[in-house]
Amino acid sequence: MLRFTRLLACALSLSVGFTGLRAAEALKVGDKAPEFVMQGSDGKTYAAKDFLDKQAVIVAWFPKAFTGGCTKECKSMKESGEQLKKFNVAYFTASTDTVKVNGDFAKSLDLDYPILCDPKGQNAGMFGVLREGKNMANRVTFVIGKDGKIAAILDEVSTESHGQDLAKLLKELGVESKASK
Repeated sequence: MLRFTRLLACALSLSVGFTGLRAAEALKVGDKAPEFVMQGSDGKTYAAKDFLDKQAVIVAWFPKAFTGGCTKECKSMKESGEQLKKFNVAYFTASTDTVKVNGDFAKSLDLDYPILCDPKGQNAGMFGVLREGKNMANRVTFVIGKDGKIAAILDEVSTESHGQDLAKLLKELGVESKASK
């Protein structure tokens, strides 16, 4: 009986794993973006609806504050800030770290943009980036158009050049520049 219970538990965990995998694969370019609401490291609350019909949005999910790759990615976006700010886009990094942790992380890097905080993983789940069995996001970046639809999904990111890569992508996607607004 114990062996049957273990086999059943294993089968259920595999089933849940595959369900999570399907959810992660569910979002695609052209889909309506999740209606996220998250507090930023700056203390303000940001919601998808605030940008609808106003500007494009970048949400660059990363696994954990104060780690090597995440530090490089956040720094890259800061260093490319002038390029990114040429476009009519609000840009953020995001993680499942707390507001306190992300606030400290943003201050340590002197970031000029907020890190979105999702300590319960609900928003990461809606985006399909929540790691199975962990309250941690995978490194995936979403570009959302003014129309609220996903314009691009980047699941392979060069942490060192991510900001530059995003600026190039915004141009390729035809995201409105602030000068033409």
